[in-house]
Amino acid sequence: MPSTSRRNLLKLALAAAAIPAVPGLLRAAPEPRGFAPAPGDWRSFELRTRVRLAPQGPAQIWLPVPSAQSDYQRSLDDSVTGNASEAAFVTDPASGARMLHARFDASVAEPTVELVSRIQTRNRTVDWSRTSEVQEDPAVLEAALKGSSFKPLDGVVLDRAREITQGATTDREKIAAIYAWIVTNCHRNLDTPGCGPGDIQATLTSAGLGGKCADLNGLFVGLARAAGVPARDIYGVRVAPSAFGYKQLGANSPDVTGAQHCRAEVWLAGHGWVAMDPADVLKVMRAETDRWIKDPADPLVAPVNAALFGNWEGNWVAYNTASDVSLPGANGAPALPFLMYPQGLNAQGRLDELDAKAFSYEMTAQEV
Repeated sequence: MPSTSRRNLLKLALAAAAIPAVPGLLRAAPEPRGFAPAPGDWRSFELRTRVRLAPQGPAQIWLPVPSAQSDYQRSLDDSVTGNASEAAFVTDPASGARMLHARFDASVAEPTVELVSRIQTRNRTVDWSRTSEVQEDPAVLEAALKGSSFKPLDGVVLDRAREITQGATTDREKIAAIYAWIVTNCHRNLDTPGCGPGDIQATLTSAGLGGKCADLNGLFVGLARAAGVPARDIYGVRVAPSAFGYKQLGANSPDVTGAQHCRAEVWLAGHGWVAMDPADVLKVMRAETDRWIKDPADPLVAPVNAALFGNWEGNWVAYNTASDVSLPGANGAPALPFLMYPQGLNAQGRLDELDAKAFSYEMTAQEV
């Protein structure tokens, strides 16, 4: 990439931090009219996941549980009902991901389980003009610099990270360059199933820089790590409409069965963990209108591009930041690259988490 182009990308991304926040939220905007999440009150949600399996012998279910405790989310409590032979909340020791694990004996006529989680969320914002002596556990930062099965940090990933960040002297400049490169060069592929597999090497090569949030934000995280900046994906689900009228940036009905979305964050000295979501910028560009918008400076896209470098709306619930997740009791099944969807296993094998009707699960969210 020519040095002039790199400088332009860097300027574009750094400009995201300079746009002032608009106080208050537009609770019922019929059309997009700017996008500027601002500090606000906590909102309370009830997230409900119901599973009803056909009687097909012994079965197991694993449901991700919201477990983030942070300045943007409070995970309050979880409850479970149903006819499981055994049910327990468990934590994957390697990744820290919490989940509900339910087992059903073959004698259970209609396996049923319902998980209800109560969560509070609020907008997440950054003030680039202020810094503090925020600290983090060195082990956490070290983990956020390591590769994983779908995020190798060598080869084409390392080469691309070096190319993008050439000339950047600070971590913030590196992240700004990577964010701008993703928005400028990648695209949302509407044909990608679910949130995408999250295989960032494939995203850079065989997938032609296209994919969905697990691919695009996953690539952002991988490039950041390869550039030496701690970063991690956060896997979750949208639970409410966008307050700014963007249909693609929220859940637009109580049925959130297919509303999974992963975001990202980076660790920057003086600011701590900072929100990032270039994948949602690309979602607006590709799907907010019938026209595929390819210019991030387009009036519809520009405020989203600016705001999602450091901020996000509190209309989304985080599950975990885990990768390479082993499901307890899965009888040696390969680890999952991430845990964001319900998982199931019966005598016939793994259930398809992206086919909710065949799997027989539904998810609903309600603001309370």
